[in-house]
Amino acid sequence: MNNIEQIVDKLGLDLYTEVIDWEEMRDLQLAYIKSGVPQIDAPQDNAYFATMYKFAEQNSVNYILTGGNLSTECVQIPLEWMWYQSDYALLFDIHRKFGTRPLIRFPRTTILRHKVYLPYIKGVKLIRPLDYIPYFKQEAIDLLVKDFAWQPYPRKHFESRFTKFYEGYWLFKKFGYDTRRVYLTNLILTNQMTREDALLELERLPYDEEMIAHDFEYIATKLGISVDELQGYMDAPNKSYKDYESQETLYRVGARIMKFFGLEWSIRR
Repeated sequence: MNNIEQIVDKLGLDLYTEVIDWEEMRDLQLAYIKSGVPQIDAPQDNAYFATMYKFAEQNSVNYILTGGNLSTECVQIPLEWMWYQSDYALLFDIHRKFGTRPLIRFPRTTILRHKVYLPYIKGVKLIRPLDYIPYFKQEAIDLLVKDFAWQPYPRKHFESRFTKFYEGYWLFKKFGYDTRRVYLTNLILTNQMTREDALLELERLPYDEEMIAHDFEYIATKLGISVDELQGYMDAPNKSYKDYESQETLYRVGARIMKFFGLEWSIRR
Protein backbone atom coordinates (compact mmCIF):
# COMPACT_ATOMS: atom_id res chain seq x y z
CA MET A 1 0.00 0.00 0.00
CA ASN A 2 2.93 2.33 0.69
CA ASN A 3 4.09 2.03 -2.93
CA ILE A 4 0.63 3.02 -4.16
CA GLU A 5 0.48 6.01 -1.82
CA GLN A 6 3.92 7.19 -2.94
CA ILE A 7 2.91 7.20 -6.62
CA VAL A 8 -0.49 8.76 -5.98
CA ASP A 9 1.02 11.56 -3.88
CA LYS A 10 3.90 12.24 -6.27
CA LEU A 11 1.69 12.40 -9.36
CA GLY A 12 -1.23 14.17 -7.69
CA LEU A 13 -3.71 11.43 -8.57
CA ASP A 14 -7.03 10.57 -6.97
CA LEU A 15 -7.21 7.17 -5.28
CA TYR A 16 -10.46 5.23 -5.22
CA THR A 17 -10.71 2.24 -2.91
CA GLU A 18 -13.48 -0.27 -2.33
CA VAL A 19 -13.47 -2.50 0.72
CA ILE A 20 -14.58 -6.06 0.05
CA ASP A 21 -16.81 -7.79 2.61
CA TRP A 22 -14.16 -9.71 4.53
CA GLU A 23 -16.39 -12.52 5.80
CA GLU A 24 -17.55 -13.32 2.26
CA MET A 25 -14.00 -13.02 0.94
CA ARG A 26 -12.61 -15.22 3.69
CA ASP A 27 -15.25 -17.88 3.07
CA LEU A 28 -14.60 -17.90 -0.69
CA GLN A 29 -10.83 -17.94 -0.19
CA LEU A 30 -11.09 -20.88 2.17
CA ALA A 31 -13.41 -22.66 -0.29
CA TYR A 32 -10.71 -22.44 -2.96
CA ILE A 33 -8.10 -23.85 -0.58
CA LYS A 34 -10.44 -26.69 0.39
CA SER A 35 -11.09 -27.43 -3.30
CA GLY A 36 -7.43 -28.32 -3.83
CA VAL A 37 -6.98 -26.35 -7.07
CA PRO A 38 -3.72 -24.54 -7.80
CA GLN A 39 -5.10 -21.03 -8.46
CA ILE A 40 -6.23 -20.06 -4.96
CA ASP A 41 -5.70 -16.38 -5.80
CA ALA A 42 -8.67 -16.39 -8.21
CA PRO A 43 -11.11 -14.78 -5.73
CA GLN A 44 -8.89 -11.70 -5.36
CA ASP A 45 -8.29 -11.34 -9.08
CA ASN A 46 -11.97 -11.72 -9.87
CA ALA A 47 -12.81 -9.03 -7.31
CA TYR A 48 -10.06 -6.70 -8.63
CA PHE A 49 -11.29 -6.86 -12.20
CA ALA A 50 -14.97 -6.70 -11.27
CA THR A 51 -14.40 -3.58 -9.15
CA MET A 52 -12.24 -1.90 -11.78
CA TYR A 53 -14.71 -2.47 -14.59
CA LYS A 54 -17.67 -1.44 -12.44
CA PHE A 55 -15.95 1.86 -11.60
CA ALA A 56 -15.14 2.49 -15.26
CA GLU A 57 -18.70 1.81 -16.37
CA GLN A 58 -20.32 3.87 -13.59
CA ASN A 59 -18.02 6.85 -14.16
CA SER A 60 -17.99 6.77 -17.98
CA VAL A 61 -14.27 5.94 -18.10
CA ASN A 62 -13.51 4.72 -21.61
CA TYR A 63 -9.85 3.76 -21.19
CA ILE A 64 -8.17 1.62 -18.54
CA LEU A 65 -4.37 1.60 -18.47
CA THR A 66 -2.80 -1.69 -17.46
CA GLY A 67 0.76 -2.77 -16.76
CA GLY A 68 0.37 -5.94 -18.81
CA ASN A 69 3.12 -6.19 -21.42
CA LEU A 70 4.83 -8.51 -23.88
CA SER A 71 8.30 -7.61 -22.60
CA THR A 72 7.91 -9.57 -19.36
CA GLU A 73 4.80 -11.63 -20.19
CA CYS A 74 5.35 -12.98 -23.70
CA VAL A 75 5.33 -16.53 -22.33
CA GLN A 76 2.22 -17.33 -20.32
CA ILE A 77 1.89 -19.57 -17.31
CA PRO A 78 0.34 -22.95 -18.28
CA LEU A 79 -3.41 -23.04 -17.81
CA GLU A 80 -3.11 -26.15 -15.64
CA TRP A 81 -1.16 -23.98 -13.18
CA MET A 82 -3.38 -20.91 -13.33
CA TRP A 83 -6.76 -21.29 -14.95
CA TYR A 84 -8.65 -18.13 -15.97
CA GLN A 85 -9.51 -16.13 -12.87
CA SER A 86 -12.62 -14.72 -14.54
CA ASP A 87 -14.23 -18.16 -14.90
CA TYR A 88 -17.31 -17.48 -12.83
CA ALA A 89 -18.74 -20.96 -13.41
CA LEU A 90 -15.68 -22.42 -11.66
CA LEU A 91 -15.86 -19.87 -8.86
CA PHE A 92 -19.56 -20.58 -8.33
CA ASP A 93 -19.10 -24.37 -8.31
CA ILE A 94 -16.20 -24.26 -5.84
CA HIS A 95 -18.13 -21.94 -3.55
CA ARG A 96 -21.25 -24.08 -3.85
CA LYS A 97 -19.30 -27.18 -2.82
CA PHE A 98 -17.06 -25.72 -0.11
CA GLY A 99 -18.43 -22.32 0.89
CA THR A 100 -20.58 -21.77 3.96
CA ARG A 101 -22.18 -18.36 3.42
CA PRO A 102 -23.88 -16.66 0.44
CA LEU A 103 -21.92 -14.22 -1.72
CA ILE A 104 -24.11 -11.14 -1.52
CA ARG A 105 -21.69 -8.22 -1.72
CA PHE A 106 -18.71 -9.93 -3.32
CA PRO A 107 -17.93 -8.22 -6.67
CA ARG A 108 -17.77 -10.55 -9.64
CA THR A 109 -17.17 -10.46 -13.36
CA THR A 110 -17.42 -12.88 -16.27
CA ILE A 111 -15.40 -13.33 -19.43
CA LEU A 112 -18.29 -12.24 -21.68
CA ARG A 113 -18.84 -9.09 -19.64
CA HIS A 114 -15.29 -7.76 -19.74
CA LYS A 115 -14.23 -9.17 -23.11
CA VAL A 116 -17.36 -8.50 -25.14
CA TYR A 117 -20.00 -6.34 -23.42
CA LEU A 118 -17.76 -3.67 -21.91
CA PRO A 119 -15.27 -3.09 -24.79
CA TYR A 120 -17.59 -3.55 -27.77
CA ILE A 121 -20.92 -2.32 -26.40
CA LYS A 122 -20.02 0.10 -23.60
CA GLY A 123 -16.75 1.27 -25.17
CA VAL A 124 -14.51 0.53 -22.15
CA LYS A 125 -11.11 -0.28 -23.66
CA LEU A 126 -8.09 -1.85 -21.96
CA ILE A 127 -4.85 -0.15 -23.05
CA ARG A 128 -1.34 -1.60 -22.54
CA PRO A 129 0.97 1.44 -22.88
CA LEU A 130 4.12 -0.55 -22.08
CA ASP A 131 3.74 -2.39 -25.39
CA TYR A 132 4.24 0.90 -27.25
CA ILE A 133 7.64 1.75 -25.74
CA PRO A 134 10.93 -0.07 -25.12
CA TYR A 135 10.21 -1.53 -21.69
CA PHE A 136 12.83 -3.15 -19.48
CA LYS A 137 11.84 -4.34 -16.03
CA GLN A 138 14.98 -3.36 -14.10
CA GLU A 139 15.05 0.10 -15.65
CA ALA A 140 11.46 0.61 -14.52
CA ILE A 141 12.28 -0.56 -10.99
CA ASP A 142 15.30 1.74 -10.82
CA LEU A 143 13.18 4.71 -11.92
CA LEU A 144 10.46 3.92 -9.38
CA VAL A 145 12.99 3.59 -6.57
CA LYS A 146 14.74 6.84 -7.52
CA ASP A 147 11.70 9.05 -8.18
CA PHE A 148 9.00 7.48 -6.00
CA ALA A 149 10.85 5.80 -3.09
CA TRP A 150 9.45 2.52 -4.40
CA GLN A 151 10.09 -0.55 -2.26
CA PRO A 152 10.84 -3.47 -4.62
CA TYR A 153 9.31 -6.89 -3.94
CA PRO A 154 11.58 -9.94 -3.55
CA ARG A 155 10.07 -11.31 -6.77
CA LYS A 156 7.09 -10.99 -9.09
CA HIS A 157 3.71 -11.22 -7.29
CA PHE A 158 5.24 -11.08 -3.80
CA GLU A 159 3.39 -7.83 -3.08
CA SER A 160 1.45 -9.40 -0.18
CA ARG A 161 1.96 -12.23 2.28
CA PHE A 162 -0.86 -14.18 0.67
CA THR A 163 0.43 -13.99 -2.90
CA LYS A 164 3.90 -14.83 -1.56
CA PHE A 165 2.47 -17.90 0.16
CA TYR A 166 0.42 -18.81 -2.89
CA GLU A 167 3.11 -18.58 -5.58
CA GLY A 168 6.17 -19.29 -3.47
CA TYR A 169 4.84 -22.17 -1.40
CA TRP A 170 1.35 -23.47 -2.29
CA LEU A 171 2.07 -23.87 -6.01
CA PHE A 172 5.65 -25.03 -5.52
CA LYS A 173 5.30 -27.34 -2.53
CA LYS A 174 1.87 -28.84 -3.22
CA PHE A 175 1.92 -29.04 -7.02
CA GLY A 176 5.57 -28.72 -8.01
CA TYR A 177 4.79 -25.63 -10.11
CA ASP A 178 7.61 -23.09 -10.08
CA THR A 179 6.30 -19.87 -11.64
CA ARG A 180 9.84 -18.49 -11.75
CA ARG A 181 10.51 -20.76 -14.72
CA VAL A 182 7.97 -18.75 -16.72
CA TYR A 183 8.88 -15.32 -15.38
CA LEU A 184 12.60 -15.85 -15.96
CA THR A 185 12.00 -17.32 -19.42
CA ASN A 186 10.31 -14.07 -20.40
CA LEU A 187 13.34 -12.07 -19.26
CA ILE A 188 15.71 -14.39 -21.14
CA LEU A 189 13.74 -14.13 -24.39
CA THR A 190 13.69 -10.31 -24.19
CA ASN A 191 17.41 -10.09 -23.36
CA GLN A 192 16.86 -8.84 -19.82
CA MET A 193 18.56 -11.81 -18.17
CA THR A 194 21.01 -14.51 -19.14
CA ARG A 195 20.06 -18.16 -19.04
CA GLU A 196 22.96 -18.79 -16.65
CA ASP A 197 21.66 -16.24 -14.14
CA ALA A 198 18.18 -17.69 -14.41
CA LEU A 199 19.44 -21.20 -13.68
CA LEU A 200 21.28 -19.90 -10.62
CA GLU A 201 18.05 -18.32 -9.40
CA LEU A 202 16.18 -21.60 -9.87
CA GLU A 203 18.70 -23.44 -7.71
CA ARG A 204 17.30 -21.55 -4.71
CA LEU A 205 13.94 -22.32 -3.13
CA PRO A 206 11.18 -19.88 -4.09
CA TYR A 207 10.30 -19.35 -0.43
CA ASP A 208 12.26 -18.37 2.68
CA GLU A 209 12.62 -21.47 4.85
CA GLU A 210 12.92 -19.35 8.00
CA MET A 211 9.82 -17.26 7.20
CA ILE A 212 7.44 -19.90 5.84
CA ALA A 213 6.32 -21.07 9.30
CA HIS A 214 5.36 -17.50 10.21
CA ASP A 215 3.59 -16.97 6.87
CA PHE A 216 1.81 -20.31 7.23
CA GLU A 217 0.51 -19.34 10.67
CA TYR A 218 -0.46 -15.89 9.42
CA ILE A 219 -2.54 -17.31 6.54
CA ALA A 220 -4.24 -19.84 8.81
CA THR A 221 -5.10 -17.14 11.35
CA LYS A 222 -6.50 -14.80 8.67
CA LEU A 223 -8.69 -17.62 7.37
CA GLY A 224 -9.91 -18.50 10.86
CA ILE A 225 -8.51 -22.03 10.86
CA SER A 226 -5.69 -23.83 12.64
CA VAL A 227 -2.23 -24.44 11.24
CA ASP A 228 -2.97 -28.17 11.31
CA GLU A 229 -6.12 -27.68 9.23
CA LEU A 230 -4.26 -25.63 6.64
CA GLN A 231 -1.55 -28.29 6.54
CA GLY A 232 -4.27 -30.86 5.96
CA TYR A 233 -5.37 -29.00 2.83
CA MET A 234 -1.74 -28.87 1.70
CA ASP A 235 -1.50 -32.65 2.10
CA ALA A 236 -4.89 -33.41 0.50
CA PRO A 237 -5.09 -34.79 -3.07
CA ASN A 238 -4.38 -32.20 -5.75
CA LYS A 239 -7.23 -31.09 -7.98
CA SER A 240 -7.54 -28.91 -11.08
CA TYR A 241 -10.22 -26.83 -12.72
CA LYS A 242 -11.16 -29.96 -14.70
CA ASP A 243 -12.54 -31.50 -11.49
CA TYR A 244 -15.20 -28.79 -11.29
CA GLU A 245 -17.69 -27.05 -13.54
CA SER A 246 -16.04 -24.42 -15.72
CA GLN A 247 -16.38 -22.42 -18.91
CA GLU A 248 -13.48 -24.18 -20.58
CA THR A 249 -15.24 -24.56 -23.95
CA LEU A 250 -16.18 -20.87 -23.99
CA TYR A 251 -12.61 -19.80 -23.23
CA ARG A 252 -10.97 -22.07 -25.76
CA VAL A 253 -13.40 -21.27 -28.59
CA GLY A 254 -13.33 -17.57 -27.71
CA ALA A 255 -9.52 -17.52 -27.73
CA ARG A 256 -9.39 -19.01 -31.23
CA ILE A 257 -11.99 -16.58 -32.55
CA MET A 258 -10.33 -13.48 -31.07
CA LYS A 259 -6.87 -14.52 -32.27
CA PHE A 260 -8.22 -15.30 -35.75
CA PHE A 261 -9.66 -11.80 -36.07
CA GLY A 262 -6.58 -10.23 -34.49
CA LEU A 263 -8.62 -8.72 -31.67
CA GLU A 264 -6.22 -9.77 -28.90
CA TRP A 265 -3.04 -11.76 -28.48
CA SER A 266 -4.48 -13.41 -25.39
CA ILE A 267 -7.72 -13.57 -23.41
CA ARG A 268 -6.03 -14.59 -20.16
CA ARG A 269 -8.06 -13.47 -17.13
